[in-house]
Amino acid sequence: MLSPGLSEKEFFKIVRLKPSHAIKKFDCGDADLNDFILNRAAEFQKHRLSVSYACVDADDASRVYAYCSLANDKVAITDFKDKTEFNRFRKKQGFPNEKRLKSYPAVKLCRLGVDEAAKGKQIGTTVLDYIKSMFFIENKAGCRFLTVDAYLKAVPFYKKNGFHFMNVEDNDPHTRLMFFDLMDLEA
Repeated sequence: MLSPGLSEKEFFKIVRLKPSHAIKKFDCGDADLNDFILNRAAEFQKHRLSVSYACVDADDASRVYAYCSLANDKVAITDFKDKTEFNRFRKKQGFPNEKRLKSYPAVKLCRLGVDEAAKGKQIGTTVLDYIKSMFFIENKAGCRFLTVDAYLKAVPFYKKNGFHFMNVEDNDPHTRLMFFDLMDLEA
């Protein structure tokens, strides 16, 4: 797999991290994201709270270009200001009346970090595409949406990659709740 902006010598692969896999070097410029992959991801995985994947150099797996952490989630009526807003969301997503549930299965993109040295080379988009294909093509259980609490500075990146705001406005001053509808991949 080759991402635009990387030389032909810099092939990479995406691997599921095991709890025993220690990442020793990673800096995406965000202390919380760095701390998670360097110090906490293994514990989260060990206790089945999330699963982390790393985009690593094909020849040197200790060289991490990016990582993501995923967990189960749902899009539910409680994510919306009121029932009317939730009903508008369901209608817009094309759910027939008999499929109007109070929640829909999703996967939460808990964390996504791209190492400073790899930024601007489409690695983040490649990781998102990998996640989308994992739950669209290889889906082992029902999953309709990918969700993310996007840092405000990352909102343009997620919008560029097909994510939409869950609500017109959010109460959190640091993040925006966003979603990607996996059915968009059928279009």
